[in-house]
Amino acid sequence: MSVKAIERKKLEVEALVERMKTANSFVIVDYSGLTVEQVTRLRRELRENGCEMAVIKNNITRRAASELGFNELEDALVGPNAVAFSHEDSVSAAKVIYDFALQNKALELKVGVVDGEYMDNENINVIATIPSRETLLTMIASGILQPIKEVAIALDLMAQEMESPQELESPQE
Repeated sequence: MSVKAIERKKLEVEALVERMKTANSFVIVDYSGLTVEQVTRLRRELRENGCEMAVIKNNITRRAASELGFNELEDALVGPNAVAFSHEDSVSAAKVIYDFALQNKALELKVGVVDGEYMDNENINVIATIPSRETLLTMIASGILQPIKEVAIALDLMAQEMESPQELESPQE
């Protein structure tokens, strides 16, 4: 191999290391069997969710992962793979891939790294089913506001009752 080729690959590894470091998470997917139209649709969905997907040679991915200490990824780097990077939150890439794979059985979510922690297939699928950040925040806000709402309703009912006291009438014979 020429010195130029070796230098080019070294630069590719360095660039991938930087991408992996700056991403909140990244997942390895097997996209073989998808049509060009399906891959295009998947890339669009990823972009809409603050993610991106790149087809990167397994050897480059292996070297970058090894440099970052993620040697566990090596077993998944067989066959045609792509790497999906999540930039906005930690679960969006895995979530989009997981949801897309439900309708497109040819797509396989293999493994990934979420918030600097290696996740095998089982764990990455669990992570992918976690609701989005916005949904979780909505759920928390709803949980906090519900008791306050109930107290406000109770106080309002008590205030209405105090304003118009009802006289108890005893039945007259």
